[in-house]
Amino acid sequence: MKKIESSNSKKTPKIYMAPMAGITDRAFREMCTEFGADICFTEMVNVKGLYYGDEGTDRLLDMGPEETNVGIQIFGRDVEIIEKVIYYKTNKLENIKILDFNIGCPAPKIFKNREGSYLMSEPELVGKILETMVKTSKVPVSAKIRLGTDPKNINYKEIAKIAEEAGVCQLTLHGRTRDSYYSGEVNIEAIKELVELLDIPVIGNGDIFSAEDAVHMLEYTRCDSIMIARGALGNPFIFSEIKEALKGNEFSKPDLEMRREVLLRHYEKIREYKPEHIAIREMRKHAAWYLKGLPGSNIIKNKINTAQSMEEVLTHLDSMETSA
Repeated sequence: MKKIESSNSKKTPKIYMAPMAGITDRAFREMCTEFGADICFTEMVNVKGLYYGDEGTDRLLDMGPEETNVGIQIFGRDVEIIEKVIYYKTNKLENIKILDFNIGCPAPKIFKNREGSYLMSEPELVGKILETMVKTSKVPVSAKIRLGTDPKNINYKEIAKIAEEAGVCQLTLHGRTRDSYYSGEVNIEAIKELVELLDIPVIGNGDIFSAEDAVHMLEYTRCDSIMIARGALGNPFIFSEIKEALKGNEFSKPDLEMRREVLLRHYEKIREYKPEHIAIREMRKHAAWYLKGLPGSNIIKNKINTAQSMEEVLTHLDSMETSA
């Protein structure tokens, strides 16, 4: 049993599940919500794909009627297209609570198209986009940024002020530059400085892999809320652990039996929303994350990666349980 003391005097922070390409589909969001995530984002959505009616892009907005805590994160750079997509697409969705604009994605393809984190180098365009979004969207608009494109171009404070002046309701800062991707330590000092600079809420993001990390981020930076990304892979338990830690309660880390049970429920959700051949492929990916760090997990993960059916997966999980 773990107990982590927290002295954060702010109102109870929200715990967000970040948008993650190929990860935060309906099944994943439902698992995170079950364990306490307050807002779960869809995968990052290309506004051009929505504008031109791409079926794959439209599917990213698939939500269940019971999902009442969904956020959508869009990316792009064409102000007119963004305005039309909000008016004709996102404004017609009933479930969403917030519309976020991505100014932080470091992926080479996105950056090459002058989108995502590339926009950190175009403050004027950022202002126009966010002003248009705030004016057009029926739900609150937020933005997610990085420190800058590289160490020689750190301008997160400038972009943050522009976003605040444009009328966004809150801002998420991932404490790395674009060129560092996800390597090195996140700069939480920058998050702390942004909290002191802005009058709107700041969400701290980066390197939160445990309840301890979350409490440290909140305590040190005094940020209003936090956003989890890689820390939730195979670990939806992190949301309940963080909430228990913030209450000063003890909590137990999930054992193999718990991980196996939740993994299977996750798979059932995937199979409910996607064809079997896709579900089993995604199951392999998630299984590797759920089992990470457990004794004998590498051998089992290798076997699961070649499994062609759920029965095979269960057999391998049972063998791990027996030998544990």
